[in-house]
Amino acid sequence: MHKKLFIPGPVDVREDVLAQMATPMIGHRTKDAVALQQRISEKLQQVMYTKNTILLSTSSGSGLMEGAVRCFTGKKAAVFSIGAFGERWYKMCLANGVPADIFRVELGQPTTPESVREVLATGEYDLVTITHNETATGIHNPIFEIADVLREFPDVISCVDAVSSLGGDYIPVDELGIDICITSSQKCLGLPPGLAIASVTDRAIEKAKTIPNRGLYFDYVELYNFVKDKPYQYPSTPSLAHMFALDYQLDRILAEGLPLRFARHREMAEIVRAWAAKNFAVYSNPDHLSVTVTCITNTRNIPFSALNSAMGERGYLLSNGYGALKDKTFRIAHMADTSVEDIREMLRNLDEVLLRWQS
Repeated sequence: MHKKLFIPGPVDVREDVLAQMATPMIGHRTKDAVALQQRISEKLQQVMYTKNTILLSTSSGSGLMEGAVRCFTGKKAAVFSIGAFGERWYKMCLANGVPADIFRVELGQPTTPESVREVLATGEYDLVTITHNETATGIHNPIFEIADVLREFPDVISCVDAVSSLGGDYIPVDELGIDICITSSQKCLGLPPGLAIASVTDRAIEKAKTIPNRGLYFDYVELYNFVKDKPYQYPSTPSLAHMFALDYQLDRILAEGLPLRFARHREMAEIVRAWAAKNFAVYSNPDHLSVTVTCITNTRNIPFSALNSAMGERGYLLSNGYGALKDKTFRIAHMADTSVEDIREMLRNLDEVLLRWQS
């Protein structure tokens, strides 16, 4: 029995979207492939509210994240961490010999604009990485306020991990001045895992050209040059199956309407938060809660494995807490093509399951 996924990725994928991946293959250097990749880029520019160049990578979002710290760090990277995925940025820096410092906050709290200003005012850093939405704690950063601070440091390249939020939350890349905005296919875009996406500014690429040892597969300069000069091609064979599905899904997303899509995600989040507050407690700072995943404090100390097993019998899959929060919290995702009624129906089942632990 297939379990409906209410985990922070991968998400359930609509059958009509999945069917697009069975489209017969075409040559990846043909005019048809160029046209496909151009259509995708132009639609993604609308979803990301940007005129910047769009790059695709047959990888998880982590691939383009790792490429970013290699390609855009000249002096040192300032990694602002609000949880597990900020830690991943830092681990990537260390693994690649990229000079970096990490600036952590208490779990469940955001990065503050004041802390970003204080760090960058030292003049030590030329790259800053920000996690927009942290699925481990169900929180998102005040990206508009942080962007205001980043404008005070025009020599610093900004890199934002929007893997678990882009397509479900409003992220106007150009208005925010984000140099590199990274996402991937298996979360709010509603596709299977396997494709990463980034928007990148020309100024970031010019900076990258001055940096040696950028790697090859995830070299932003190499990807950028192919997209610009060929045009709309890639140095390595891409996953055309994902591209067929993405092309189709972007049409669906734009037809829904971005403001309505974001409003649907907010409504789902509010429903889950209200349920969590009634039955348990919502984890994280209430002023900075994610609109794509809710992290719930397990105040009743119900064994999550038993809870999830009972939900599994009804055809649902929830997510345990992540890292240090495992078994202390659990998470319910509300993203991509999940509907408000899907959320309400799942919570009705969860209410019935919780009767087993009624005291």
